[in-house]
This record gives sequence, C-alpha cells and structure tokens, in this order.
Amino acid sequence: MESLKKTEQFRHVYRTGKCVANRYLVLYVCGNGLDRNRIGISVSKKVGNSVVRHRITRLVRESYRLSEQGFNSGLDMAVVARVNAKDADYHTIRGALLHLASRAGIYDQKSSH
Repeated sequence: MESLKKTEQFRHVYRTGKCVANRYLVLYVCGNGLDRNRIGISVSKKVGNSVVRHRITRLVRESYRLSEQGFNSGLDMAVVARVNAKDADYHTIRGALLHLASRAGIYDQKSSH
C-alpha cells in the first residue's frame, strides 16, 4: 500500500476528485495514471488528541489493507475523518469506508472475501 504524503498530492485529489461522505468519513477519489492505488488519511485536531487521531488513522489504514483487492486500481484516495469517527470501532470504520467506496463506484464486494 502506498501513501499520499505531500500536501500538494492531497490538494490535487481534493480539487480534481469525486467526493462522497457519511457520518464518519469523507472520501475523495481521482485517477492517478498508475497501476496501483495511493491512499492518504487526514484526521484533524478537531477530532481529538494525537492518541485518538493515530487510532483512527490505523483503523482506516487496516480497513483499506484488508479490503484492498476489492478496490479498482489506479486511484488516489484521500480519507478525511469526521468528529464522529473518534467513538467508532474498527467494524464501524471499515463499514463506513467500504460504503463510501461502493457509492463512489470504486469498490466491488465480489472481489473481496
């Protein structure tokens, strides 16, 4: 799994990407012209302290990692956590991520296990 790290990479996804949201997460998606996906996770200080923010980041990253084969390839994705995410458990975050990916048309349940 590759990450978006630079602010400019995030900005590009925000500007050119499609956006879908639910109670816990906001997902921005755009093509990257590569044969692999890159994912960036952003959790603002409004969500909580560093322990809370890192926990949410780990949950989102693990949710994506375990479902990666169901995602289309060649995408840049930016996941932004909302304040509601701080009380959510792994299954809630994973469900929220897959729900958004399905709505964005980039996730196929049949290819996942």
